[in-house]
Amino acid sequence: MTTHNHDSDAHHPDRHIMVGVLGGMGPDATVAFMQRVIDATPAEDDIDHVHLLVDNNPKVPSRIKALIDGDGENPGPAIADMARRLEQAGAAFLVMPCNTAHYYWQYAQDAVAIPVWHIVELTLDTIARRIPGAKVGMLCSPALRKIGLYEGFAEARGLSLVYPDDEASVLEVIRAVKRGQGRHPDTPAALTRAADDLKARGANVLVLACTELSVIQDVLDVSVPVIDTVQVLAEQVVAAAEGADVPKP
Repeated sequence: MTTHNHDSDAHHPDRHIMVGVLGGMGPDATVAFMQRVIDATPAEDDIDHVHLLVDNNPKVPSRIKALIDGDGENPGPAIADMARRLEQAGAAFLVMPCNTAHYYWQYAQDAVAIPVWHIVELTLDTIARRIPGAKVGMLCSPALRKIGLYEGFAEARGLSLVYPDDEASVLEVIRAVKRGQGRHPDTPAALTRAADDLKARGANVLVLACTELSVIQDVLDVSVPVIDTVQVLAEQVVAAAEGADVPKP
């Protein structure tokens, strides 16, 4: 897998940067990402905010059906189509606030000449800087373990991964958020149990590696640091739009 660096012009503070968002996977997670970008932006007026061009497309075929159930349509071509449209509309680079969809990242990058950021690499770079050699507890869709999305990237950075025993409960939390039931009392309890399990198994940092979990991050009660992939992505987008030289994988 080969990712790309920013065009150097993208960091120029005088340049108007438009960021393309491959969204809708799911819709709540995309809105949560947009809110994080707004919250992370030092703004005194509307004009100070990041220009986001968002394709909030919930019609992308289900990643869970394709990767877990094994009977779903390949989402890759739909993601590639979205990427092309955003590039044609003037986006300087693209982001995809969905971890599991990064299994199809290459479809997006092959479809465009602009960079497509990689949320997994950005997140693990952040952890490697803050907690070198960390044992990373993964709060994520079981699809991520199945496809090994994080494994190679983690190993390259000297990090190890651990997953919760009861992955089915985490998947149900994700599905509850997709149904709009993320605040049902059973949902945060199941997420906290999974987090406690990871801590007991030696994790010294947790990653919210599913953007649905980012939607309900505030309900999580755990005593180890939590890195939210959506927050990492949002902060780096703001930094790039502000003209900072943000290194990309």
